[in-house]
Amino acid sequence: MPTEFTFSIPKPGLIGLLDILAVAVVIYQLLQIVRGTRAAHVLTGIVAVASIYQVAVLLHLEALRSLISSLAPYSAIAIIVLFQSEIRRTLARLGRRRLLGGFQRPESTDEILLALASMSRDRVGALIVLERDIGLRTFIESGVRLDSQISRDLLLSIFHNGTALHDGAVIIQKDRISAAACFLPLSVNPAVSTKMGTRHRAGIGITEETDCLSLIVSEETGAISMACFGNLERDVTIERVDERIYEHFGVSRRTAVGVTRTVPAGAAAEAAMRARE
Repeated sequence: MPTEFTFSIPKPGLIGLLDILAVAVVIYQLLQIVRGTRAAHVLTGIVAVASIYQVAVLLHLEALRSLISSLAPYSAIAIIVLFQSEIRRTLARLGRRRLLGGFQRPESTDEILLALASMSRDRVGALIVLERDIGLRTFIESGVRLDSQISRDLLLSIFHNGTALHDGAVIIQKDRISAAACFLPLSVNPAVSTKMGTRHRAGIGITEETDCLSLIVSEETGAISMACFGNLERDVTIERVDERIYEHFGVSRRTAVGVTRTVPAGAAAEAAMRARE
């Protein structure tokens, strides 16, 4: 008598479920990294080549299978070259947070806010980068070293039109202006590269590779924008900049000295509670 064939699906245990969950998280993070970038099209092409190889195996197309197989030894090098910026950005984000302690914000935040308010009013273009945990030494070395105390007058002098240092970015480490006229990488995100000027693209680009906070003043409109982790927040107020700095560096927010604040009526109670804290 012919034996009856039965097919059963094995029930995964706890380790198997954790393994599946880990693979799903890795795939999801990979898609998040390449989403909205040119690397997404490259990844689509790699998936297409892999699909063609599987079809060649199933249909016994030996010539096509041999051709694709001959390219396999070079695939690892090709992936590293094509995805070098994404790999660098991912590794930097993995080591972004410290296990012990928090991040230090600039002590002279008030001076930065006063300078931003003045440059916004006078429509003076500016790009200020606040270092958090990932070091910006490579970009500091591309500019002019200052190692000066943060002050409103110094920032206004640096970005004044006609001065030798007004082009490029100012990089601030803790409570010191480390360098001016620094060159920053431009954003490679096609969604923003065609819509923004060079200053905004540079402000976004540096945050795609590090965990810094970029403060940008438009020379055309005087509008203030902020960028962090590759995202841009446009047309913000000085109050919002102050709040975002404290959020970004993980410390409690306080009222900045010398900066006029307007609190909406609906938020008056919340502001009073924060003041008491």
